[in-house]
Amino acid sequence: MANGNDRRGAIKKLRNLVYTSKMDVDTFRKRLDETFRTVFLPNGVECSSHNYGGVECDILAPELYASNRVMLYIHGGCFSGGSRMAWRSFCSSLADKCCCRVVVPEFRLAPTYPFPAANEDIQSVFKALFTEEQIACSLGADKDGKPFLPEIIIAADGSGASVASGLLFNLREKYRSCIKKVIFFSPWLNVSSDSKLLTTRKIADEIMSGDALRKSSCDYTYASNTSSPFVSPVFADEQQLRNFPPVFIQMGGNEILLEDAVCFRDKLVSAGNDCELDVWQDMVFMFQMADEFFYESHLALDKIGRIVTENYGFAAVQIDNSPKLEYGTRSEA
Repeated sequence: MANGNDRRGAIKKLRNLVYTSKMDVDTFRKRLDETFRTVFLPNGVECSSHNYGGVECDILAPELYASNRVMLYIHGGCFSGGSRMAWRSFCSSLADKCCCRVVVPEFRLAPTYPFPAANEDIQSVFKALFTEEQIACSLGADKDGKPFLPEIIIAADGSGASVASGLLFNLREKYRSCIKKVIFFSPWLNVSSDSKLLTTRKIADEIMSGDALRKSSCDYTYASNTSSPFVSPVFADEQQLRNFPPVFIQMGGNEILLEDAVCFRDKLVSAGNDCELDVWQDMVFMFQMADEFFYESHLALDKIGRIVTENYGFAAVQIDNSPKLEYGTRSEA
C-alpha cells in the first residue's frame, strides 16, 4: 500500500457506487448522488446541457480542447443508479486530461426502464453526436474539400461498460471507423450466473460483492438475458468483435472483476484487435473516483490523458501542404 493514502476513507466513499439488497433503489440513487456531486468543477471545465437524440446530456468543455475530438462517457451505477450530476466532477477531470469535450448522457435506468432501454438511449445519443461532429468537421474541410473525420472516444465504467459494448456491437462500419479508442474503468463484463462474484464463496474484493451483482442484474433484465453479449460482453463472438476499436481497460489489482477483464482482453486480441489491460496493484474498484484519498487516482487519469493525446494528437489542417494544429475553445462548443 502506498504511503499517505487514506484507504479506509476511499473504500467508504466507493462503496456508495454499489447497489445491494439492503437498500431500495431511491436510497441508492440519493446516496450515490450526494456522495459524488460537486458544486465546483475542477480545472476550469465548463458544463452546458444539450439534447442528443432525445436524451439530455452534459457537455463538459475544458479551457483547451481538440476541436475534432469528443468523448462519449457512459456512467456506471449498477444499471439502476448514477447521473450526470454524480459523474460531472470525474468526467470534468477526464475532459481536462484528454483535451476534449466529454458528453455524459442522462440515460434511462432500471428497474423502471430495464434492458434494453439504456442501450437504445446511448445508440440514439451516439448517432446524433456523430452527425453533429461530422457536420462540424466538414466545415473545416481543406482546400480540396476533404473533411476531417471526427475522433470519437467511447468511455465507460462499471455497468456502463456493458451498455457501451452493446453500442459497439450494434454499430455499422461507417460509425465504428470513427471510434479511435474505447476506455473502460473497472468494467462489468459478466453478470451471468457464471460470474466469479456469484460462484466464489469467499470474495476478497473490498467494494464489489455477489449480492450487488445479483441485485443489479435482477433489476436490469431477466436471468435468461444475462448471458447475452449485449448484457455480458465477455460472451461476444468473433463476428461481434471483428474490427473492434482499440481498447484500454484500467482497473485495480484487488478487483474480482479482473478475471473477466483478462478473458475479454484475450478474446479481443484473438479476434485481431488491440487491447491493453492496465492493472494498478493494490487498488480497488473505481479507485479513480477517490482522488482525495488515493494519489494513484491522479496518476491513473494522467495516463489516460497521455494515451488519448499522444496517440491521436490534435486535428491537423493542411494549408499549402504544411500541417497546422487546430485547437478548439469553449466558445466553439
